[in-house]
Amino acid sequence: MTTGTTAGTALGMHNRTKRQVIDEAFMEHRAKVLDLAAFLDRVDRAASAASAASAASSGASLVTGDQDDDFRTDALRRAIALLLDGKPERARRILELWSDRSTEPIAVAPMKGALGAVDLRAEFQAKGRA
Repeated sequence: MTTGTTAGTALGMHNRTKRQVIDEAFMEHRAKVLDLAAFLDRVDRAASAASAASAASSGASLVTGDQDDDFRTDALRRAIALLLDGKPERARRILELWSDRSTEPIAVAPMKGALGAVDLRAEFQAKGRA
């Protein structure tokens, strides 16, 4: 059986009960949430270690929360907020959050590949200057 929204709808699986959906997919998604939590813990530990090392080398005291997050972890946290807001179409709204809405091509690509999220802070700063 193929899973997924499109395949499930095409096969008439949209008639399943909420309990059936949960029974079928809960453990898989539970593992994904734990994986996400572990990732964010690793990011936080790495940030704390880097701050401690920087403070030790400069003689400054360690102040928590004074680092800028990477825009990708910021985008992930914003997506988590959308997951929890109780509104419909979470997948669409998260994809829109992470999508590049620019219409002008860039002169030179900074790398080959994609980053998976748009730096919204840079986008807001650019709007503020315009």
